[in-house]
Amino acid sequence: MSTQTFTYRALDRSGSTAVGEINGETKAAAAAQLRLRGLTVVDLDRKATAPTVEEIMQRFTRVKSRSLTVMARQLATMVSSGLSLLRALYVLEEQTESAKLKTVISEVRQDVEAGLALSQAMGKHPAVFGDLFVAMVQAGEAGGKLEETLERVANQLEKDDHLRRTVRSAMVYPILIASFAVAVLIGMVIWLIPIFAGMYRDLGGQLPSLTRAMITVSDAMRGYWYVFLIAPFVIIFLFRKWKNSYRGRYIWDSIKLRFPFRIGEIVRKIAVARFARTLGTLTSSGVPILQALEITARTAGNRVVSDPMEEVTERVKEGQPLATPLARTGVFPVMVTQMVAVGEETGSLDKMLHKLADFYDDEVSAMLKALTSILEPVMMILVGVVVGIVVVSMYLPLFKIYELVQ
Repeated sequence: MSTQTFTYRALDRSGSTAVGEINGETKAAAAAQLRLRGLTVVDLDRKATAPTVEEIMQRFTRVKSRSLTVMARQLATMVSSGLSLLRALYVLEEQTESAKLKTVISEVRQDVEAGLALSQAMGKHPAVFGDLFVAMVQAGEAGGKLEETLERVANQLEKDDHLRRTVRSAMVYPILIASFAVAVLIGMVIWLIPIFAGMYRDLGGQLPSLTRAMITVSDAMRGYWYVFLIAPFVIIFLFRKWKNSYRGRYIWDSIKLRFPFRIGEIVRKIAVARFARTLGTLTSSGVPILQALEITARTAGNRVVSDPMEEVTERVKEGQPLATPLARTGVFPVMVTQMVAVGEETGSLDKMLHKLADFYDDEVSAMLKALTSILEPVMMILVGVVVGIVVVSMYLPLFKIYELVQ
Protein backbone atom coordinates (compact mmCIF):
# COMPACT_ATOMS: atom_id res chain seq x y z
CA MET A 1 0.00 0.00 0.00
CA SER A 2 1.36 3.44 -0.97
CA THR A 3 2.19 6.05 1.66
CA GLN A 4 -0.25 8.95 2.00
CA THR A 5 0.17 12.40 3.50
CA PHE A 6 -2.28 13.53 6.19
CA THR A 7 -2.81 16.91 7.83
CA TYR A 8 -3.56 16.80 11.54
CA ARG A 9 -4.68 18.92 14.46
CA ALA A 10 -3.94 17.49 17.90
CA LEU A 11 -3.44 18.37 21.56
CA ASP A 12 -0.18 17.74 23.40
CA ARG A 13 0.18 16.80 27.08
CA SER A 14 0.03 20.46 28.14
CA GLY A 15 -3.20 21.01 26.24
CA SER A 16 -1.64 23.14 23.50
CA THR A 17 -2.80 22.71 19.91
CA ALA A 18 -0.37 21.16 17.44
CA VAL A 19 -0.88 21.15 13.68
CA GLY A 20 1.18 19.65 10.90
CA GLU A 21 1.53 16.86 8.36
CA ILE A 22 2.37 13.18 8.79
CA ASN A 23 2.88 10.27 6.40
CA GLY A 24 1.25 6.87 6.77
CA GLU A 25 -0.18 4.00 4.79
CA THR A 26 -3.62 4.52 6.31
CA LYS A 27 -5.34 7.08 8.51
CA ALA A 28 -5.26 4.60 11.39
CA ALA A 29 -1.50 4.19 11.00
CA ALA A 30 -1.01 7.97 10.97
CA ALA A 31 -3.17 8.34 14.09
CA ALA A 32 -1.13 5.62 15.83
CA GLN A 33 2.09 7.50 15.09
CA LEU A 34 0.64 10.69 16.58
CA ARG A 35 -0.46 8.83 19.72
CA LEU A 36 3.07 7.45 20.11
CA ARG A 37 4.26 11.07 20.14
CA GLY A 38 1.93 11.73 23.07
CA LEU A 39 -0.59 13.70 21.01
CA THR A 40 -4.38 13.42 21.23
CA VAL A 41 -5.81 13.53 17.71
CA VAL A 42 -8.56 16.11 17.19
CA ASP A 43 -8.74 16.10 13.39
CA LEU A 44 -6.93 14.02 10.80
CA ASP A 45 -7.56 14.27 7.05
CA ARG A 46 -5.79 13.18 3.92
CA LYS A 47 -3.90 16.10 2.37
CA ALA A 48 -5.77 17.55 -0.58
CA THR A 49 -4.30 16.71 -3.97
CA ALA A 50 -5.37 17.49 -7.54
CA PRO A 51 -8.72 15.69 -8.03
CA THR A 52 -9.01 12.97 -10.63
CA VAL A 53 -11.70 12.98 -13.32
CA GLU A 54 -13.60 10.31 -11.37
CA GLU A 55 -13.52 12.42 -8.19
CA ILE A 56 -14.77 15.47 -10.10
CA MET A 57 -17.66 13.45 -11.54
CA GLN A 58 -18.56 12.14 -8.08
CA ARG A 59 -18.91 15.69 -6.76
CA PHE A 60 -21.76 16.31 -9.19
CA THR A 61 -23.58 13.06 -8.44
CA ARG A 62 -25.95 12.47 -5.56
CA VAL A 63 -26.31 9.38 -3.42
CA LYS A 64 -29.79 8.00 -3.99
CA SER A 65 -32.04 7.77 -0.97
CA ARG A 66 -32.61 4.08 -1.68
CA SER A 67 -28.84 3.37 -1.59
CA LEU A 68 -28.57 5.16 1.75
CA THR A 69 -31.56 3.22 3.11
CA VAL A 70 -30.03 -0.12 2.09
CA MET A 71 -26.70 0.90 3.62
CA ALA A 72 -28.31 1.84 6.98
CA ARG A 73 -30.32 -1.39 7.10
CA GLN A 74 -27.33 -3.57 6.22
CA LEU A 75 -25.14 -1.84 8.80
CA ALA A 76 -27.84 -2.33 11.45
CA THR A 77 -28.11 -6.04 10.56
CA MET A 78 -24.35 -6.64 10.71
CA VAL A 79 -23.87 -4.75 14.00
CA SER A 80 -26.80 -6.59 15.62
CA SER A 81 -25.29 -9.90 14.39
CA GLY A 82 -22.14 -9.26 16.41
CA LEU A 83 -19.79 -7.92 13.74
CA SER A 84 -17.49 -5.15 14.89
CA LEU A 85 -18.25 -1.73 13.47
CA LEU A 86 -15.01 -1.60 11.50
CA ARG A 87 -15.57 -4.99 9.91
CA ALA A 88 -19.15 -4.02 9.03
CA LEU A 89 -17.89 -0.85 7.34
CA TYR A 90 -15.31 -2.90 5.39
CA VAL A 91 -18.10 -5.20 4.14
CA LEU A 92 -20.30 -2.24 3.19
CA GLU A 93 -17.41 -0.65 1.32
CA GLU A 94 -16.90 -3.83 -0.71
CA GLN A 95 -20.55 -4.47 -1.66
CA THR A 96 -21.92 -0.94 -2.16
CA GLU A 97 -22.68 -0.33 -5.85
CA SER A 98 -22.80 3.49 -5.74
CA ALA A 99 -19.29 4.81 -6.49
CA LYS A 100 -19.78 7.99 -4.47
CA LEU A 101 -21.24 6.15 -1.46
CA LYS A 102 -18.40 3.62 -1.64
CA THR A 103 -15.88 6.49 -1.44
CA VAL A 104 -17.72 8.10 1.49
CA ILE A 105 -17.95 4.79 3.41
CA SER A 106 -14.21 4.30 2.86
CA GLU A 107 -13.47 7.74 4.34
CA VAL A 108 -15.86 7.08 7.26
CA ARG A 109 -14.17 3.74 7.92
CA GLN A 110 -10.72 5.39 7.93
CA ASP A 111 -11.94 8.04 10.39
CA VAL A 112 -13.37 5.36 12.67
CA GLU A 113 -10.03 3.48 12.48
CA ALA A 114 -8.32 6.72 13.47
CA GLY A 115 -10.44 6.89 16.63
CA LEU A 116 -13.45 9.02 15.69
CA ALA A 117 -16.97 7.97 16.65
CA LEU A 118 -19.21 6.84 13.78
CA SER A 119 -21.44 9.90 14.14
CA GLN A 120 -18.41 12.23 14.00
CA ALA A 121 -17.09 10.47 10.90
CA MET A 122 -20.48 10.68 9.19
CA GLY A 123 -20.81 14.34 10.21
CA LYS A 124 -17.87 15.14 7.92
CA HIS A 125 -20.07 14.28 4.92
CA PRO A 126 -23.22 16.45 5.31
CA ALA A 127 -24.09 16.09 1.61
CA VAL A 128 -24.63 12.33 2.17
CA PHE A 129 -25.51 11.98 5.85
CA GLY A 130 -27.95 14.70 6.86
CA ASP A 131 -28.51 16.20 10.30
CA LEU A 132 -31.21 13.63 11.06
CA PHE A 133 -28.94 10.68 10.22
CA VAL A 134 -25.97 11.99 12.23
CA ALA A 135 -28.06 13.00 15.28
CA MET A 136 -29.76 9.60 15.47
CA VAL A 137 -26.46 7.70 15.15
CA GLN A 138 -25.00 9.92 17.88
CA ALA A 139 -27.99 9.16 20.12
CA GLY A 140 -27.66 5.45 19.37
CA GLU A 141 -23.97 5.49 20.30
CA ALA A 142 -24.68 7.33 23.55
CA GLY A 143 -27.48 4.92 24.53
CA GLY A 144 -25.75 1.74 23.37
CA LYS A 145 -28.53 1.06 20.82
CA LEU A 146 -26.73 1.73 17.55
CA GLU A 147 -28.30 -1.16 15.62
CA GLU A 148 -31.83 -0.18 16.75
CA THR A 149 -31.22 3.44 15.82
CA LEU A 150 -29.83 2.53 12.40
CA GLU A 151 -32.96 0.47 11.76
CA ARG A 152 -35.08 3.50 12.63
CA VAL A 153 -32.98 5.65 10.29
CA ALA A 154 -33.58 3.15 7.48
CA ASN A 155 -37.34 3.16 8.16
CA GLN A 156 -37.38 6.97 8.15
CA LEU A 157 -35.48 7.17 4.86
CA GLU A 158 -37.72 4.50 3.35
CA LYS A 159 -40.89 6.39 4.32
CA ASP A 160 -39.52 9.67 2.95
CA ASP A 161 -38.47 7.97 -0.29
CA HIS A 162 -41.90 6.34 -0.65
CA LEU A 163 -43.59 9.71 -0.21
CA ARG A 164 -41.35 11.33 -2.83
CA ARG A 165 -42.00 8.50 -5.31
CA THR A 166 -45.75 8.78 -4.73
CA VAL A 167 -45.67 12.51 -5.53
CA ARG A 168 -43.46 12.02 -8.59
CA SER A 169 -45.57 9.19 -10.03
CA ALA A 170 -48.72 11.31 -9.62
CA MET A 171 -47.10 14.16 -11.56
CA VAL A 172 -45.81 12.04 -14.47
CA TYR A 173 -49.03 12.06 -16.51
CA PRO A 174 -49.77 15.82 -16.20
CA ILE A 175 -46.15 16.62 -17.12
CA LEU A 176 -46.35 14.36 -20.19
CA ILE A 177 -49.59 16.04 -21.30
CA ALA A 178 -48.11 19.51 -20.78
CA SER A 179 -44.96 18.54 -22.72
CA PHE A 180 -47.10 17.17 -25.56
CA ALA A 181 -49.14 20.39 -25.66
CA VAL A 182 -46.00 22.54 -25.85
CA ALA A 183 -44.51 20.32 -28.60
CA VAL A 184 -47.73 20.50 -30.66
CA LEU A 185 -47.92 24.27 -30.22
CA ILE A 186 -44.29 24.78 -31.28
CA GLY A 187 -44.78 22.51 -34.30
CA MET A 188 -47.88 24.39 -35.46
CA VAL A 189 -46.29 27.81 -34.92
CA ILE A 190 -43.07 26.92 -36.78
CA TRP A 191 -44.40 24.79 -39.67
CA LEU A 192 -48.17 25.24 -40.07
CA ILE A 193 -48.62 29.01 -39.64
CA PRO A 194 -45.98 29.97 -42.30
CA ILE A 195 -47.94 27.99 -44.94
CA PHE A 196 -51.12 29.97 -44.22
CA ALA A 197 -49.14 33.23 -43.88
CA GLY A 198 -47.67 32.81 -47.40
CA MET A 199 -51.10 32.12 -48.84
CA TYR A 200 -52.64 35.20 -47.19
CA ARG A 201 -49.80 37.46 -48.41
CA ASP A 202 -50.62 36.44 -51.98
CA LEU A 203 -54.29 37.29 -51.44
CA GLY A 204 -53.54 40.70 -49.86
CA GLY A 205 -55.92 42.61 -47.62
CA GLN A 206 -56.08 43.24 -43.87
CA LEU A 207 -55.84 40.11 -41.70
CA PRO A 208 -57.70 39.74 -38.36
CA SER A 209 -55.79 40.79 -35.21
CA LEU A 210 -55.50 37.23 -33.85
CA THR A 211 -54.09 35.98 -37.16
CA ARG A 212 -51.56 38.82 -37.33
CA ALA A 213 -50.47 38.09 -33.74
CA MET A 214 -49.91 34.41 -34.51
CA ILE A 215 -47.92 35.20 -37.67
CA THR A 216 -45.77 37.66 -35.68
CA VAL A 217 -45.05 34.98 -33.06
CA SER A 218 -44.22 32.46 -35.79
CA ASP A 219 -41.82 34.88 -37.54
CA ALA A 220 -40.13 35.67 -34.21
CA MET A 221 -39.66 31.99 -33.33
CA ARG A 222 -38.22 31.16 -36.73
CA GLY A 223 -36.08 34.30 -36.98
CA TYR A 224 -34.77 34.28 -33.41
CA TRP A 225 -34.95 30.56 -32.65
CA TYR A 226 -31.75 30.70 -30.59
CA VAL A 227 -33.37 33.18 -28.16
CA PHE A 228 -36.36 30.89 -27.64
CA LEU A 229 -33.99 27.92 -27.24
CA ILE A 230 -31.82 29.61 -24.60
CA ALA A 231 -34.59 31.54 -22.80
CA PRO A 232 -36.10 28.53 -20.91
CA PHE A 233 -32.69 27.59 -19.46
CA VAL A 234 -32.01 31.20 -18.43
CA ILE A 235 -35.45 31.48 -16.82
CA ILE A 236 -34.98 28.18 -14.95
CA PHE A 237 -31.50 29.25 -13.77
CA LEU A 238 -32.73 32.64 -12.53
CA PHE A 239 -35.77 31.03 -10.88
CA ARG A 240 -33.61 28.51 -9.01
CA LYS A 241 -31.19 31.21 -7.94
CA TRP A 242 -34.08 33.30 -6.60
CA LYS A 243 -35.73 30.27 -4.99
CA ASN A 244 -32.51 29.33 -3.18
CA SER A 245 -32.09 32.83 -1.73
CA TYR A 246 -33.27 33.41 1.85
CA ARG A 247 -36.22 35.63 0.95
CA GLY A 248 -37.05 33.78 -2.28
CA ARG A 249 -37.26 30.43 -0.51
CA TYR A 250 -39.82 31.75 1.98
CA ILE A 251 -41.93 33.43 -0.74
CA TRP A 252 -41.88 30.29 -2.90
CA ASP A 253 -42.81 28.06 0.03
CA SER A 254 -45.71 30.42 0.81
CA ILE A 255 -46.88 30.35 -2.82
CA LYS A 256 -46.79 26.53 -2.87
CA LEU A 257 -49.24 26.44 0.04
CA ARG A 258 -51.72 28.53 -2.04
CA PHE A 259 -51.64 26.46 -5.25
CA PRO A 260 -55.14 25.68 -6.65
CA PHE A 261 -56.74 22.25 -7.17
CA ARG A 262 -55.87 21.43 -3.53
CA ILE A 263 -52.17 21.22 -4.47
CA GLY A 264 -51.38 23.69 -1.68
CA GLU A 265 -53.21 21.49 0.82
CA ILE A 266 -51.18 18.48 -0.34
CA VAL A 267 -47.92 20.45 0.08
CA ARG A 268 -48.93 21.41 3.63
CA LYS A 269 -49.81 17.82 4.55
CA ILE A 270 -46.52 16.53 3.13
CA ALA A 271 -44.62 19.05 5.29
CA VAL A 272 -46.66 18.12 8.39
CA ALA A 273 -46.12 14.39 7.76
CA ARG A 274 -42.36 14.90 7.41
CA PHE A 275 -42.29 17.08 10.54
CA ALA A 276 -44.20 14.49 12.62
CA ARG A 277 -42.17 11.51 11.43
CA THR A 278 -38.80 13.21 11.86
CA LEU A 279 -39.60 14.52 15.34
CA GLY A 280 -41.09 11.16 16.37
CA THR A 281 -38.07 9.24 15.09
CA LEU A 282 -35.62 11.54 16.85
CA THR A 283 -37.42 11.51 20.21
CA SER A 284 -37.87 7.72 20.14
CA SER A 285 -34.12 7.39 19.45
CA GLY A 286 -33.24 9.35 22.59
CA VAL A 287 -32.37 12.71 21.01
CA PRO A 288 -33.19 15.55 23.47
CA ILE A 289 -36.39 17.39 22.53
CA LEU A 290 -34.69 20.77 21.96
CA GLN A 291 -32.09 19.28 19.63
CA ALA A 292 -34.82 17.23 17.94
CA LEU A 293 -36.86 20.39 17.27
CA GLU A 294 -33.84 22.15 15.75
CA ILE A 295 -33.09 19.21 13.44
CA THR A 296 -36.75 18.82 12.51
CA ALA A 297 -36.95 22.51 11.56
CA ARG A 298 -33.93 22.11 9.24
CA THR A 299 -35.41 19.05 7.52
CA ALA A 300 -39.07 20.14 7.28
CA GLY A 301 -38.73 21.10 3.62
CA ASN A 302 -40.91 24.22 3.89
CA ARG A 303 -39.87 27.53 5.46
CA VAL A 304 -43.45 28.39 6.41
CA VAL A 305 -43.44 25.29 8.63
CA SER A 306 -39.82 25.44 9.83
CA ASP A 307 -39.44 29.16 10.64
CA PRO A 308 -41.91 29.16 13.58
CA MET A 309 -39.90 26.31 15.17
CA GLU A 310 -37.41 28.79 16.59
CA GLU A 311 -40.18 30.38 18.66
CA VAL A 312 -41.53 26.93 19.58
CA THR A 313 -38.06 25.88 20.79
CA GLU A 314 -37.77 29.01 22.96
CA ARG A 315 -41.17 28.36 24.58
CA VAL A 316 -40.24 24.70 25.26
CA LYS A 317 -36.99 25.91 26.86
CA GLU A 318 -39.13 28.02 29.21
CA GLY A 319 -40.97 24.89 30.31
CA GLN A 320 -44.14 25.09 28.20
CA PRO A 321 -45.52 21.83 26.76
CA LEU A 322 -44.80 21.40 23.05
CA ALA A 323 -48.47 21.45 21.99
CA THR A 324 -49.07 25.01 23.25
CA PRO A 325 -46.52 26.91 21.08
CA LEU A 326 -47.26 24.58 18.14
CA ALA A 327 -50.91 25.67 18.25
CA ARG A 328 -49.91 29.34 18.34
CA THR A 329 -47.95 29.07 15.07
CA GLY A 330 -51.17 28.69 13.09
CA VAL A 331 -49.36 26.34 10.72
CA PHE A 332 -50.40 22.97 12.11
CA PRO A 333 -53.95 21.57 11.97
CA VAL A 334 -55.86 21.24 15.25
CA MET A 335 -55.61 17.44 15.02
CA VAL A 336 -51.80 17.67 15.18
CA THR A 337 -51.65 19.90 18.24
CA GLN A 338 -54.33 17.89 20.05
CA MET A 339 -52.58 14.56 19.45
CA VAL A 340 -49.23 16.07 20.48
CA ALA A 341 -50.89 17.27 23.70
CA VAL A 342 -52.28 13.78 24.36
CA GLY A 343 -48.87 12.24 23.61
CA GLU A 344 -47.18 14.54 26.11
CA GLU A 345 -49.78 13.82 28.79
CA THR A 346 -49.52 10.04 28.35
CA GLY A 347 -45.74 9.93 27.84
CA SER A 348 -46.08 8.47 24.34
CA LEU A 349 -45.24 11.51 22.21
CA ASP A 350 -43.14 9.53 19.72
CA LYS A 351 -45.95 7.03 19.09
CA MET A 352 -48.49 9.82 18.56
CA LEU A 353 -46.16 11.56 16.13
CA HIS A 354 -45.67 8.37 14.12
CA LYS A 355 -49.45 7.84 14.00
CA LEU A 356 -49.86 11.41 12.75
CA ALA A 357 -47.21 10.85 10.08
CA ASP A 358 -48.87 7.62 8.88
CA PHE A 359 -52.28 9.34 8.83
CA TYR A 360 -51.04 12.26 6.73
CA ASP A 361 -49.11 9.94 4.41
CA ASP A 362 -52.37 8.10 3.68
CA GLU A 363 -54.15 11.46 3.25
CA VAL A 364 -51.52 12.61 0.76
CA SER A 365 -51.76 9.36 -1.25
CA ALA A 366 -55.57 9.63 -1.46
CA MET A 367 -55.44 13.33 -2.39
CA LEU A 368 -52.81 12.70 -5.07
CA LYS A 369 -55.04 10.07 -6.70
CA ALA A 370 -57.96 12.52 -6.65
CA LEU A 371 -55.71 15.29 -8.00
CA THR A 372 -54.56 13.10 -10.89
CA SER A 373 -58.18 12.36 -11.86
CA ILE A 374 -58.91 16.11 -11.84
CA LEU A 375 -55.79 17.17 -13.69
CA GLU A 376 -56.26 14.71 -16.56
CA PRO A 377 -59.41 16.37 -18.02
CA VAL A 378 -58.09 19.86 -17.17
CA MET A 379 -54.88 19.21 -19.10
CA MET A 380 -56.82 17.78 -22.05
CA ILE A 381 -59.04 20.88 -22.12
CA LEU A 382 -55.98 23.14 -22.04
CA VAL A 383 -54.40 21.24 -24.94
CA GLY A 384 -57.66 21.57 -26.89
CA VAL A 385 -57.86 25.30 -26.16
CA VAL A 386 -54.25 25.93 -27.22
CA VAL A 387 -54.60 23.99 -30.47
CA GLY A 388 -58.03 25.53 -31.08
CA ILE A 389 -56.72 29.10 -30.78
CA VAL A 390 -53.98 28.42 -33.34
CA VAL A 391 -56.36 26.72 -35.79
CA VAL A 392 -59.07 29.39 -35.46
CA SER A 393 -56.51 32.19 -35.92
CA MET A 394 -55.44 30.64 -39.22
CA TYR A 395 -58.98 30.03 -40.52
CA LEU A 396 -60.45 33.42 -39.58
CA PRO A 397 -59.37 35.05 -42.88
CA LEU A 398 -60.97 32.18 -44.82
CA PHE A 399 -64.25 32.77 -42.97
CA LYS A 400 -64.12 36.46 -43.94
CA ILE A 401 -63.44 35.60 -47.57
CA TYR A 402 -66.43 33.25 -47.54
CA GLU A 403 -68.62 36.03 -46.13
CA LEU A 404 -67.49 38.41 -48.88
CA VAL A 405 -68.26 35.82 -51.57
CA GLN A 406 -71.76 35.40 -50.10
